[in-house]
Amino acid sequence: MKKGQLPEKWQSEEKAIKAIQVAFDLDEKIQYTLRREALELDINPSERIRQVLGLDTHKTPQRPRLSISLKPHDFLYLAEKYDIDSNNKKEIKSRATLELQRYAKGKGMMSSDE
Repeated sequence: MKKGQLPEKWQSEEKAIKAIQVAFDLDEKIQYTLRREALELDINPSERIRQVLGLDTHKTPQRPRLSISLKPHDFLYLAEKYDIDSNNKKEIKSRATLELQRYAKGKGMMSSDE
């Protein structure tokens, strides 16, 4: 590898490395409008913002997912709640996913076969 060159396994990530995250401070009503439109279009809010701004968007739908940041004490709490080892992050995620699915079903948001 030449000096200043990325390792081969990282070269495919070079475009992502160069991307800059931009956060917009918008009025609550504007944020709500953009999020609602994204939901109605079955896209994520960042894709809707890209559409509104006239930027390129993904041609194929991205995997829909929700994410949160968990701190060490969050993992401890969830591990205790689910009665599992706090180092088993994969199982904690799995149990949390099931809890969210049960929650949505209880709200009538999902059919029983989902």
